[in-house]
Amino acid sequence: MVSKANASHIGTCLSMADLLAVLYGQFLNVDPSNPAWVDRDRFILSKGHGTAIVYAALAERGFFPKDWLDNYYQEGSPLAGHISHVVPGVELSTGSLGHGLPVGCGLALGFKRDGSSNRVVVMLSDGELDEGSNWEAILFAPQHALDNLIAIVDYNKIQSLGNVADVLDLHPLADKFRAFRWAVREIDGHDHSAIRDALKAAPFEAGRPSVIVAHTVKGKGVDYMENELLWHYRAPNAEQLSTALSQIGVAQ
Repeated sequence: MVSKANASHIGTCLSMADLLAVLYGQFLNVDPSNPAWVDRDRFILSKGHGTAIVYAALAERGFFPKDWLDNYYQEGSPLAGHISHVVPGVELSTGSLGHGLPVGCGLALGFKRDGSSNRVVVMLSDGELDEGSNWEAILFAPQHALDNLIAIVDYNKIQSLGNVADVLDLHPLADKFRAFRWAVREIDGHDHSAIRDALKAAPFEAGRPSVIVAHTVKGKGVDYMENELLWHYRAPNAEQLSTALSQIGVAQ
């Protein structure tokens, strides 16, 4: 999809592929035949630039035909280059960073007040945590005991212009969330068992929002992409695509 569209952000897509596989394969309570089902869990991709992998997951799950993916980021396609709520299964259009968690807090608070059992899951990037609006939401969620809210940080350590540690260091990230009264788990974000166990354990503490700090690798699974800033923006050419597909085990 990314190669054909000459689009960006394949590195960030690969860093969260395992997280999405478990979310959509084993955790989220959704109905692809009825995307507007009132009792569904809400998933928000706050890092809206990582949209290609979410569209792929939604198609695999049956929200829309897989052949839609052939026209990703093409003129006239509903599959825009940043995630769009016009696509079945997408709750919120994002792209300008720092919006997903505040909206997730509002949804979670509404469900709490209605006495409903819906859960809200928000996927954040590490670089996105530079946005102050996130920290307002991080303060808000425990104040209102939003234990129906799960934040997942795709902590791949690289953001658009450099290493997170060099641009605006988040360390120690888990301790920051603890100081803001969240219940925290740190995991390997590519270990499906660890991802599944963490999701199923939420809420980690009654009356507190949960955050999963998922340590990931940007460009995971493709040797020339792993931990390389270049692949935040570059699309693979035909030769690079063939190598990448071979390395992740796709028959060509």
